[in-house]
Amino acid sequence: MRTNKISVVFDGPAGVGKSTIAKTLAYRLNFQYIDTGAMYRTATLLALEHSLPLEADSERAIVDLVTAYMFRFVPDCTGSFRTYYGGRDVSELIRSEAVSAGVSLVAKLPGVRNALTEIQRQLAAESDVVMEGRDIGTVVLPHARYKFFLTASADKRAERRYLELKQTSEEVSLEAVRTNILTRDHLDSTRAVAPLSIPEDAIVIDTTELTIPEVLDKVLSVVNKC
Repeated sequence: MRTNKISVVFDGPAGVGKSTIAKTLAYRLNFQYIDTGAMYRTATLLALEHSLPLEADSERAIVDLVTAYMFRFVPDCTGSFRTYYGGRDVSELIRSEAVSAGVSLVAKLPGVRNALTEIQRQLAAESDVVMEGRDIGTVVLPHARYKFFLTASADKRAERRYLELKQTSEEVSLEAVRTNILTRDHLDSTRAVAPLSIPEDAIVIDTTELTIPEVLDKVLSVVNKC
């Protein structure tokens, strides 16, 4: 879908810094921030709350749950964004290890992907956006003005995710987090619908040894006409 709005998109696997960079850039540019991963996590949370198996037989029910209300990504006083679904703040709930373990199973369901993709495209048509996910530059917004693909080593990504979970007081081991990340990598890159891949015209940034300001500087050196 082509629009007159500006879209800056970030793709990449878990733990590469997509969310932090995208949120910071959205604040800097005064663009709407869209976390597509949070949308799939919300779908997973809703399925778990309704005791639905994370499989094809539940696809229609999950689609109904995740399209019943509107998504909002609201800036807070910390420089981050809160995820709201139907007026409910699900920001912490969708970051649980249970949701993390199941989200790739939900994300590979074609009906769920199609429904959320349409919502994401509509949001991008309505305002200038910074959008992050796993298939934004390849499927959701293939004509985005600026495309970035972030990557990092599995060990570094596991370390970042582990520290994030510790801040929420969730008991989990570093090895368990690493295993989960590698499993998600495999599921995301091999699923039949919209697999994780690098868009042909995306700028690739390896964040393994870079700080957030260093990554942001690289992005801003490209996004300099907004």
